[in-house]
Amino acid sequence: MGHFTNILKYAKPYKKYALGHIIANVFYALFGTLSFIALKPMLDVIFDKKTLAPKSFPEFKGLNNIKDYAEEALIYYMDDFTGGDKSKALVFVIALIISMFLLKNIAGYLANYFMVFLRNGVIRDIRNRVYKKTVELPLSFFSEQRKGDIIARVTGDVNDLQYSFLPVLELIVREPLTIIFTIIAMLIISPQLTLFVFIFIPIMSFIISRIGKSLKRKSTRVQREQGVFLSTLEETLTGLRIIKGFNAEETFNDKFQESTNRSYHFRNKLLNRQNLASPTSEILGILMISGILWYGGNLILSGDQKSVLDGSMFLVYLGLSYQILTPAKAITRGIYNIKKGGAAAERIQEIIDAPNPIKDKPDAIEKTGFDSTIEFKNISFKYDKEYVLKNFSLTIQKGKTVALVGQSGSGKSTIANLITRFYHVNEGEILIDGININDLTTSSLRNKLGIVTQDAILFNDTIVNNLKLGKQDATDEDVIEALKIANAWEFVKDLSEGIETNIGDAGSKLSGGQKQRLSIARAVLKSPPIMILDEATSALDTESERVVQVALENMMKNRTSIVIAHRLSTIQNADNIVVLNKGEIIEQGKHDELIAKNGAYKKLVDMQSLD
Repeated sequence: MGHFTNILKYAKPYKKYALGHIIANVFYALFGTLSFIALKPMLDVIFDKKTLAPKSFPEFKGLNNIKDYAEEALIYYMDDFTGGDKSKALVFVIALIISMFLLKNIAGYLANYFMVFLRNGVIRDIRNRVYKKTVELPLSFFSEQRKGDIIARVTGDVNDLQYSFLPVLELIVREPLTIIFTIIAMLIISPQLTLFVFIFIPIMSFIISRIGKSLKRKSTRVQREQGVFLSTLEETLTGLRIIKGFNAEETFNDKFQESTNRSYHFRNKLLNRQNLASPTSEILGILMISGILWYGGNLILSGDQKSVLDGSMFLVYLGLSYQILTPAKAITRGIYNIKKGGAAAERIQEIIDAPNPIKDKPDAIEKTGFDSTIEFKNISFKYDKEYVLKNFSLTIQKGKTVALVGQSGSGKSTIANLITRFYHVNEGEILIDGININDLTTSSLRNKLGIVTQDAILFNDTIVNNLKLGKQDATDEDVIEALKIANAWEFVKDLSEGIETNIGDAGSKLSGGQKQRLSIARAVLKSPPIMILDEATSALDTESERVVQVALENMMKNRTSIVIAHRLSTIQNADNIVVLNKGEIIEQGKHDELIAKNGAYKKLVDMQSLD
């Protein structure tokens, strides 16, 4: 029940809908019981039961006589209305029955109407909460999670809650009250029969539950919108490094919530139309039955039938006995659904409760500029058991370009992950202008960093929106200038819609070189003082590499740059080349100096057949 309580917390903002749902359900249960009791006077007319109408309205003498009081009051009103005419009496009681069923179904529809807003509101808020937490969590969390599993939790598991836990909210009021009102009526009619009937209720409830079928209607708009927020989620998980690096969490959070809000409104309209189906069919059904009863009743108005439990009361009792089966079955199903939904709630709660070690300290510093140095001071770090960096120390002066080279697994990309605070160091510290980056706000730290990765991570949107990821207030002129610096304007200006062109899923409409130049333009537009290039040209062909390399050189002018290089031809002009092996620095210096040493760097150069 702990998970059920956690889910119910999300219902607090929708108290007014919950209250409306409860009130409507009280009337639903009441009119549901009265609709069967109202059959009694109609059956009395059909069976021609001789009943003497009281001359005055009866006096209420306590709960012990409530059955006689109700009967006499109804007979009094019916006699006053019909003047003793049996045909008119039949019309009167049929109208009474129709009114009870109509009121019951109106109350039922209103209960479902309020529940739609309550249920969909809770689902929307849970989805938004899980998505927001997903964006906030560090990359280390996702290294142990599968992307599909995260998506399944936000979609499938949340849907499981919708069809397991949340329907229990309806059971809390409607079904217990229906059972209580029905049992009270049954006990008033016949206590002995009530005890006897209870033996068969579990058996009949089981049989009906086996036979019952649920109907599912589909909506094109709902499905389409579901695809939108799933796409946004998938792109978020794929491009989380860029989103975090450009402080674009809120941008994507707003985009996701816009989609879930549209889905929320579409679902409300869809389900409210679906909720009309049940009361409409029942009202039409009772109107048809009423017509048959009126016609058939006029044909058989004769005879005098008497018994200890007269025929009309017995038929009413049978109707009440049948009515109690539905809520009893629903409660049984609800208990089962709570257990079934527990697994889904637990999986969702795992994400919501996941600890986030990359959190700002209460007194974190909001640093506005970069003045002098970046210092890696005796850094050691491991992803799992083995250290990928060991006692790594390096100082980078402002305005200088430092290249990190080495074999795969030597720790080059790890340095980029640490300076951006995607991961925390295990030992040592990273300082910017003498301040530990853990003492800075994550936002102010990442505002100083521009990132260009090996895989050009772009989103299914326009060129201008992709570039403005890290600078939402940039003008079109700023965007075009950044494209020119990145050597991307030459192809963007020829596109049919220019910077407003949609580039497709992950930039699928562009070539590898074009995508990488847009990534560079995005970093240029952000205009940070520190650039991090993580093997930005390693995935390109030779021709694209030359164009991108020129763009990189334009971007790095007057900036501090950390270049993680696979192709050594791209870093020959670096101010300092650091050679790594198994997480340790084995050589460093300028290109010509390292070649002259004839060491590890020279071997790497020879392996790539550089001139």
